[in-house]
Amino acid sequence: MRPAQPLTRRLLLVLAAGALLAAVVVYASGDEAEQQPPAAAPTAPPTPQPRIAAAEGPDACATVIGQLTPRQRLAQLVVVGVDASDPRGAADLVRAEQIGGIFLGGNATALLQNKALDQVQQAARLPVSVAIDDEGGRVQRLDDLDGSIPSARKMAATMTTDEVRQLARERGRAMAARGVTVDYAPVLDLTDAAAGEVIGDRSFSADPDTARRYAQAFAAGLADAGIQPVLKHFPGHGRATGDSHQGAVTTPPLDELRDNDLRPYRHLAEFGDAAVMVGHLDVPGLTGGEPASLSPAAYRLLRGEFGFDGPVLTDDLGAMKAVTQRYPLPQAVVKAVQSGADQALWSSGGRVSTVLDAMEKAAADRTLSADRVTDALTTVLRAKHVC
Repeated sequence: MRPAQPLTRRLLLVLAAGALLAAVVVYASGDEAEQQPPAAAPTAPPTPQPRIAAAEGPDACATVIGQLTPRQRLAQLVVVGVDASDPRGAADLVRAEQIGGIFLGGNATALLQNKALDQVQQAARLPVSVAIDDEGGRVQRLDDLDGSIPSARKMAATMTTDEVRQLARERGRAMAARGVTVDYAPVLDLTDAAAGEVIGDRSFSADPDTARRYAQAFAAGLADAGIQPVLKHFPGHGRATGDSHQGAVTTPPLDELRDNDLRPYRHLAEFGDAAVMVGHLDVPGLTGGEPASLSPAAYRLLRGEFGFDGPVLTDDLGAMKAVTQRYPLPQAVVKAVQSGADQALWSSGGRVSTVLDAMEKAAADRTLSADRVTDALTTVLRAKHVC
């Protein structure tokens, strides 16, 4: 045991230890305060992009095109699937790449509520086309929000064409109120196959005239509401050998299609400002083993024999095996635009930068000609009423 220390000495030691401890506490507190990160500033809403104004006159489209970078011109020629549950992600994609259109598939509805699509449009220098595939029956996107509508087959069996037009007008108004601008409908394919087949009850009828009349009524109703209808799937999926989602399919020969499946397309002028979707269909006597969506001959048929001068887009290039088993997505997109498509669609989303890189490379080496890009871009801009 140590001997006891005098009282005075012990008191001095206690006072000194207290002072040292106080100094350590002050120093440590100051160091902690310096190391804490500053409070995060509130996140400001994204700055709207400077818009390109609509132009008029004979050189209107050239005026608008002149305000786009070469990459932005190519970006107008793609329609990309986005996650409809993620409005911020869709807006960020548009802001980054200035793509021409987005597609909302699946059952999520966040982008269709609370004016969420406004932030997507604010991120764009030019209007963005916003597409859904709302045909009715088993293919519709607004049923959880605005109720269900019957399949095409049921419409034709139970309704007049005037009633179908009114139904499509009301549905189109619901789309427009939610920010949608394009509906991938109606189906012009002809079939009386079982309802659950790839086309099945999505077809109004196996009879060309009946299918045309009902499809025309549905398209007119959408147009009445300001929605662009898209007629599909040229040159006719109704009697193809299988499902182009699952693999390559073949239609009857071209001469047989002319007598049947192609007959509704002889009245394209009566559909107004509609677009046409080209399917992934191998047509003997026309496409030479390629899907129609990637075949120059198919686009020449549509533009030439059928006299169509409106927008033409592909069926899904990113999730349908009739294409994906043959070509990677960037190559398929380039090939589609080279062949005559004005817009290339992939619903799976993603890979936008990679696709645009491939398009830029093709434009630089002139395998994708400047004239082809300008023709497609002009058609797309006119459909958006910006020139």
